[in-house]
Amino acid sequence: MRLWPGLVAATVVVALTLGTLGAVALRAEGAGALGPADWAAVRFTLWQALLSALISVGLSVPLARALARRRFRGQGLLLTLLGAPFILPVIVAVLGLLAVFGRNGLISVLFGWFGLPPVQIYGLQGVVLAHVFFNLPLATRLVLQGWSDIPAERFRLAATLGFRARDVGRVLEYPMLRQVLPGAFMVVFVLCTTSFAVALALGGGPRATTVELAIYQAFRFDFDLGKAALLALIQFSICAALAVATLWVNIPRSGGAGLDRVVERWDGRKTHLKWIDGAWITGAAVFLLVPMGMVVLRGLGGVFDLPPEIAGAALRSCIVALGSAGLTIALTLPLAFGAYALRQRPVAGRVMEGVGYLAIAASPLVIGTGLFIVLFPVVNPVALALPVTALVNGVMALPFALRVLAPAVARVEEQFGDLADSMGLRGWQRLRQLHLPRLRRPLGFSAGLAAALSMGDLGVIALFSDPEQATLPLQLYRLMAAYRMDQAAGAALLLVVLSLAMFWAFDRGGRIDADT
Repeated sequence: MRLWPGLVAATVVVALTLGTLGAVALRAEGAGALGPADWAAVRFTLWQALLSALISVGLSVPLARALARRRFRGQGLLLTLLGAPFILPVIVAVLGLLAVFGRNGLISVLFGWFGLPPVQIYGLQGVVLAHVFFNLPLATRLVLQGWSDIPAERFRLAATLGFRARDVGRVLEYPMLRQVLPGAFMVVFVLCTTSFAVALALGGGPRATTVELAIYQAFRFDFDLGKAALLALIQFSICAALAVATLWVNIPRSGGAGLDRVVERWDGRKTHLKWIDGAWITGAAVFLLVPMGMVVLRGLGGVFDLPPEIAGAALRSCIVALGSAGLTIALTLPLAFGAYALRQRPVAGRVMEGVGYLAIAASPLVIGTGLFIVLFPVVNPVALALPVTALVNGVMALPFALRVLAPAVARVEEQFGDLADSMGLRGWQRLRQLHLPRLRRPLGFSAGLAAALSMGDLGVIALFSDPEQATLPLQLYRLMAAYRMDQAAGAALLLVVLSLAMFWAFDRGGRIDADT
C-alpha cells in the first residue's frame, strides 16, 4: 500500500491549519493591541461555553438514563431525531428557536396571556439556549453509549441481589458516568467555543461577543488584520488547550465484557420512576421538535414569496457543498490508507491519523483569516470566496469523515488484504476492485455529512463574500437582519430541504447495492 498519497493529504491539511495559523502569527500584534472589549469577548466565550457544556451534559444524564431503561414505540425515530440538530443548519435552528422563544414567539405569547413580559432571547441566555439545543442531543448520544456499554449481565446480577434504583446508580452507573462525562463535557465545550453563527444571530452586543465574532468584526468592519490575527491566535490556543485537556481527563475504561444480550432493566419498574423517565423523554422531544416544526410551518407560508436572489444563493450553496464533500473524501481516504500503512509503526500511524483532527483546534474563521492574509497580496480574496469556502468546509468535515472511514479501511485490509496481495492488486486497481465496493456505505455517509454541514455553514463566507456571491445561509441571515421574517422562514425551509436532500442522496447512494 503506497504511503505517498497520505503524505500529500497530510501536507495539505497541515498547510491549511498550522500553515494558516503561522500566517496569522506573523501578522499578529502584541497583546497590548487588544482592548477591554476584546478581553471581554475572551471571557464571554469561556463563560458561555462553560454554562452551555454544564447544562447540556447535566441534562443529558437523566435523559440518557430514561432512554436506556425504557422501551417504547417510536424510540428509534426519537434517537434518530437526536442527531438532527447536528445536520440542521445553525441559522435555521436559530430561526426555529426565535419562533418559540423570541419576543413574538410561542412562549412570549403565552406569557402575554398572563400579563408577563416577553422572553429576552438575545444575549447570554440566547447563546446558551441555542448551544443547549444543538449539544444536548450530542451529549445524550455520548452518555447513552456509556449505558449501552454496561453488560446486560451486570444488570441481571444487580436484580438478583435486590438492588434498588439508587443502588444501581451507585454501583454501575456512577463509575460509567465518571468515565464518559469528562470527555462529553470537553467535546461540547470545544463546539461552543468555536460557534460563530449562534453568536452572530443571538449575541453580538458589547456584553455578548465571542472571540469568533470579534474576529469577524475586526476583519469585516474595521479591516484590522493585526487584531483579527491576534484574536485568531487566542482562539486557536483556547481550542488546542481544550483538546489537550480532553486527552488528559480521559479516564481509561475498567474491564468487564458481556455476552451481548439485550439489556433488561428491573431497577426502573416502579411507577414514579416511569413517570420521571417519561417526563424527561417528553420534555426533550418537545424541546427539540417544536422549533424544527415551527421552521416547517412558517416556511410553508413564505417559501412562495422568496426574493429572486435566493435561487442563485441556493445554487451557489449546492456547488460549494459538492466541492466540500469531494475534498473531504479526497483527503480522508489517503489519510486513512496512510495510517493503516504505518500500522507497524504505531507512533507514526497515530500522527498520520492525528493530522486529520487538526481542524478541531482551528476554527473556520481562523483558517479563513489566515487564507485572507496569504491571498491578499496576490489576488483579491473576495473573487475566491466560493472556492475558499468549499476548501475550508471540506477540511472542517475531515475529522468526522476520518472517524468513520479509518476503521472501515483497516477492517477491509485485515479481511482481504492478504488475498489482494496474492492477486497482485496495487494502487488504483486495489482501490477500485477491493476498497470502493466495500466502503460505499461509510463513503456515502461521510460525503453526505460533509455536504450537509457545508450547506448550512455561515462562517468563512461571511468573511469573504460580497452581495453578488452570497450563499443561502448568508442570504437567510440578511433576511433576518432586515426583519423580513416570513421570507427568512421560507429560505430556512428551502435550506433544510436542500441540506437533508444532499445528505440523503449521498447516504442513499452509498447504501444502494452496497452488499452485492
